[in-house]
Amino acid sequence: MLNLASVLDYSASEYPDKTAIIFGEQQFTFSQLNTFCCKIANGLVAAGVGKGDKVVVSCLNLPYFPMVYYAILKAGAVVVPISVLSKSREIAYHLKDSDAKAFFCFQGTPELPMGEYGFKGFQETESCELFWLITADPAAPSPISGTQTLGMMMAPQAGEFETVATNSDDTSVILYTSGTTGFPKGAELSHSNMVMNAIASRDLQSLKHDDSHAICLPLFHSLGQTVQMNAGLMKGCTIILIPKFTPEAVFDAIQNHGATIFVGVPTMYWAILNFEDKEGLFDFEQIRKTLRLGASGGAALPLEIIKNLEEKYQMQILEGYGLSETCPVATFNQTHKPCKPGSIGFPIWGVEVKIFDDQDQEVAVGEVGEVVISGHNVMKGYYNKPEETAAAFNGGKWFHTGDLGTMDEDGFFYIVDRVKDMVIRGGFNVYPRELEEVLLTHPAISLAAVIGVPHDRHGEEVKAVVVLKEGQQATPEEIIAWSKEQMAAYKYPRIVDIRDSLPMSATGKILKKELKAEVK
Repeated sequence: MLNLASVLDYSASEYPDKTAIIFGEQQFTFSQLNTFCCKIANGLVAAGVGKGDKVVVSCLNLPYFPMVYYAILKAGAVVVPISVLSKSREIAYHLKDSDAKAFFCFQGTPELPMGEYGFKGFQETESCELFWLITADPAAPSPISGTQTLGMMMAPQAGEFETVATNSDDTSVILYTSGTTGFPKGAELSHSNMVMNAIASRDLQSLKHDDSHAICLPLFHSLGQTVQMNAGLMKGCTIILIPKFTPEAVFDAIQNHGATIFVGVPTMYWAILNFEDKEGLFDFEQIRKTLRLGASGGAALPLEIIKNLEEKYQMQILEGYGLSETCPVATFNQTHKPCKPGSIGFPIWGVEVKIFDDQDQEVAVGEVGEVVISGHNVMKGYYNKPEETAAAFNGGKWFHTGDLGTMDEDGFFYIVDRVKDMVIRGGFNVYPRELEEVLLTHPAISLAAVIGVPHDRHGEEVKAVVVLKEGQQATPEEIIAWSKEQMAAYKYPRIVDIRDSLPMSATGKILKKELKAEVK
């Protein structure tokens, strides 16, 4: 038997009175968390949810998320977390595509009425039988007519439940990809996939029992879910839940709740770097002493940001790499080995990573090719999509990531760019990430995204969309002239667009597809 719920079962047994979750003024011990999970698991079984059934969850970073997450696993069912930003039509797609039997949805806020969107999507999906609304106050009546709340479902249930035995290769979680091409696909991850990646994440961060995780990455996303929630609770750490990222919320978690670990994506680190404590709320000397580790994933962290963060906050930042299809961690800069800034480190234990050409042959050291992965972290496949699964593995054992990378002579890996983001200008390959790194060294530029736009003569032209630092000024012409001095003639952007902000996903990734969609 192997069930991902063991992450909680073990710690609830070993550390029953230790604080598992902090959310604002609320705190829950491991024993309390486990009791709530058991009540929900009993409610699921009573409603007819059993082993292998798919249960969709849409919830912000609230204590309800881990409660429902581990309850579904305890019942032997499959967790299908979806984005809290999904609208009714998108929710209906996920419910139908995953063959969901049940759906837990947070009520949301006036600005983001998740419950209304969720219930409408549920009503449009005949195959989904059960709907529970998660209300902010568990004792409150449902604000949506005809729906039962999570609180109502839990109330009559017992606080003990024996976790259902599952096999290591049974599906535990289905994580939907962002859908950059076509409709989102559900990566089917086994109990073994998820448990092994939690163990690896625990060890790579050298987690200690008294560590605390500040979690503002959405828990529906694989990075926050595995690297922080599962790995942290497995070790008996405290997780501090932050529903919406702001630098202030992160600093508050460190200063007032003792957070020792923060995991973020590059745009979050960019915001932290540019934060000014105008009201004098924080003791940064204390914050520097408390926070022992910062980890970054989701996209490459620009070298300029790493350097400035380490100087300003005296923090160690370790970069890793992975995808939803790999649970997510595939490589990581490790605390017991030397690090190279800008590198995504080495493959984690039990995982192989190589760089292939378009003929699936390994390239020489230093050459650019596609990153491919094999190991215990690689998904079973895309749920109910055999053709897409076959294409991702190209008939072999290697999962093809769609990312371009290199490996140096010391075995460190580097991400160059997404295959689909590469710009081909006049027959030359231009890698946007390389240009973005250079643009961030400009004294006036705070954030940059480089894309290719159609061009009659060159096929594609290089365009940079930038955000300036507060109080700084620069014109597109000045930035183009500066870039010409810094980059090869075929690389530098001939088009520069200055904006107040860049479009971003719920996980903080810059949405280049939206920038490209603007080009007619």
